[in-house]
Amino acid sequence: MLLGDKIKDLRLGCDLTQEELANRCELTKGYISQLENDLTSPSIATLIDILSALGTSLKDFFSEEEESKIVFSENDFIEKKQEGIISNWLVPNAQKNMMEPMLIELDKNASTVEDVPHEGEEFGYVLSGEIVIHIGKKKHVAKQGESFYYTADKSHYVINVKDKKAKFLWVSTPPTF
Repeated sequence: MLLGDKIKDLRLGCDLTQEELANRCELTKGYISQLENDLTSPSIATLIDILSALGTSLKDFFSEEEESKIVFSENDFIEKKQEGIISNWLVPNAQKNMMEPMLIELDKNASTVEDVPHEGEEFGYVLSGEIVIHIGKKKHVAKQGESFYYTADKSHYVINVKDKKAKFLWVSTPPTF
């Protein structure tokens, strides 16, 4: 592992010049330059000072954490087909996250499974068609281009009562998968 490249990346991420970093650590600009070019190695105490000035720690600096995946394609989606409904989980392993985004397609008269009251909130955006959101004893219609948002403290489900397929994005927090 080359320390210099990591230190330089951190310094640039903090928008500091070599001189500014050197001043914060009571070092010389030349020493920081040599460090970033891997021409010298710092003592542990000096490295701790530099990392502290850069807003990190030894533990974080040396951890080789795998970077989280940010962009997901159709190949990553988890699809479940039931009679009249196609559910696509858009982020694999979403149950470990705070949100669970899904893409739902409902045929005529198809509905999602009624969900019991739970902690959390739900949001949706209708991409095509029209749906009816049942929350407790109330019904709410959402058409293409409209969104919905509610707390999940009452029984709830979504149904398509129109003749054409409805498609909507549905985000739950916390995940209910």
